[in-house]
Amino acid sequence: MSKTVFDISMSLDGFVTASNQTPEEPMGDEGLRLVAWAFDTDETNRHLLERSGVALGAVICGRRTYDHSLPWWGADGPSGLTRRPVFVVTHKAPAHNPPGGVYQFVTDGIEGALERAHTAAGDKDVCVMGGADLGRQYIAAGLVDEISIHLVPVLFGSGTRMFEDPYEKHVQMEVVDVLCTPSATHLRYRIVT
Repeated sequence: MSKTVFDISMSLDGFVTASNQTPEEPMGDEGLRLVAWAFDTDETNRHLLERSGVALGAVICGRRTYDHSLPWWGADGPSGLTRRPVFVVTHKAPAHNPPGGVYQFVTDGIEGALERAHTAAGDKDVCVMGGADLGRQYIAAGLVDEISIHLVPVLFGSGTRMFEDPYEKHVQMEVVDVLCTPSATHLRYRIVT
């Protein structure tokens, strides 16, 4: 059965970007440390990425994530050669999109993006990958089945906090999986309704 999973890397003190974000450093000063685990040679990290890739049917991200990540993703998107469709939640589609790209721009809100993503994903999972504001919107709206946090052993002290704004009600969760590696502790929670 298809699930909606919010997936993000976060510092131990709760930041999903470091401070001093610029177009050249969209994750802030040394912010790339948050995703370094995905590129290291640790077998547990590699296995986690492979397993997630097999289950992935579609991706949802925000416009800022798209704008900042496009130079690295290129036309294929974050899933690389598997070319999973990416639904970008935005107020206005960009004037240019990479030729042959996997991107679709959704201007009718998070529910519209989720509906399109689930249709495209079929029985595979939909990954909401951020940023923080988009993730908070999906969680607050009750549209997420699981939360996957890659907790990186670094303290940033400032940047973009993941859980900055309070929720109107408690969000109860249960642990699904915990994997520990030297570069990240991977936590997966199921939201209990």
